[in-house]
Amino acid sequence: MGVAIVTPFTNDGEVDYAALENLVQMHIDCGTDFLCVLGTTGETPTLTTDEKREIRKRIIKQVDGRMPIMLGIGGNCTRNVIEEIKNEDLTGVDAILSVAPYYNKPTQEGIYRHYKAIADSTDMPIYMYNVPGRTGINILPSTVVRLAKECPNIVGYKAASGNLAQIKELVAMKPPHFDLFSGDDALTVDIMEAGGVGVISVFGNAYPKEMIALVRAMQEGRIGDARNRHDRLNELFQLIFVDGNPSGIKALLNIHGRINNVLRLPLVPACDDTYSELQQAITTF
Repeated sequence: MGVAIVTPFTNDGEVDYAALENLVQMHIDCGTDFLCVLGTTGETPTLTTDEKREIRKRIIKQVDGRMPIMLGIGGNCTRNVIEEIKNEDLTGVDAILSVAPYYNKPTQEGIYRHYKAIADSTDMPIYMYNVPGRTGINILPSTVVRLAKECPNIVGYKAASGNLAQIKELVAMKPPHFDLFSGDDALTVDIMEAGGVGVISVFGNAYPKEMIALVRAMQEGRIGDARNRHDRLNELFQLIFVDGNPSGIKALLNIHGRINNVLRLPLVPACDDTYSELQQAITTF
């Protein structure tokens, strides 16, 4: 159970490093399996290069090897992604999560060459990230398998297409060493039942213990238990995405008093109705 960690901000809109440290400590204490740092949920497109470096440095120092760190490094310019991997100090980073190249809408051959070039530029393990709702393109299973077979350091995939049939097709085709993670909390049980190994969770920012218990139930074959846990959590799974991500999860963390309910434009906080629904939902949780 990995967590795609948020970036807390002060009321003045600066990175709230004290709140970030508290969140990281919560995950250390709760037994979260790994942290996904500087991903979509971390509002990375709105962070400066210096802020990203400082966030990465502080989290790595605090974790101090107690859990793996997956770092988001992606983009729609292959050269820039490679230069970032080569030029940044990635000491303490265990793997790279690289989103599909967005906006440009490359063909499947372009997607293949993009990831192949990234893989050839580093020895670090690379996880592909397919989220068509954000990128505007879909990585087909055949492209994923081609890369997994040709590039030894492309070792996994974060699935956030919402297309369970496609995910099952990939599971049936992929090589044994290639791991597939759910990128959608609400599909964790279905994806793990199909052959996925876990989840890179948004909801786990606020409720890591509950997501760990769900994933453990699936790992141990207690599918009925996992589905019961899913059913209990599903209202919150849905609510945190009503106004987009990370608006919903930041609202939930704010309700629990862990962070300010502040995002950077163009993102805005969850609307008042969603916030109230989240408050109501956790009273029966």
